[in-house]
Formats: sequence, C-alpha cells, structure tokens
Amino acid sequence: MKLLIYLLFFVMLVLHQDTWSWDDQSLVLGFLPIGLAYHAGFSICCAILGGLAIKHIWPQDLEKFADE
Repeated sequence: MKLLIYLLFFVMLVLHQDTWSWDDQSLVLGFLPIGLAYHAGFSICCAILGGLAIKHIWPQDLEKFADE
C-alpha cells in the first residue's frame, strides 16, 4: 500500500502540469473555464490522496512518542 501511495503522489505531481489545457477556451457547465475545473478536480483528488496517506502510511511510532 505504501508503494502505491508513493506512486500516486508521483502521478499527481506529473498531472499537476496541465499543459494540454492552457490554450483551451472551453467552458465546463457553461461558465467555468476548463483549466479551473481541472484544478478543482485535481484539488479534490489531492485531498483524497492525502487522507489515504495519513490513514495508511502515517508512522505510528510518532503518535506513541507524542502521547508519552
């Protein structure tokens, strides 16, 4: 699971550079520029990935040390 989450972080790093939508003037839902819509979805995916990272690969020994 740890390797999968690290791999997803790398994929998100690459996807953050959305050079394919820089010159696109399309609107999503008739009012939202495609680049802004992409980054809104990207931000939601990053939040989910951060939650997964905290749940699955957060070092438990740090929690024990802090509780002592």
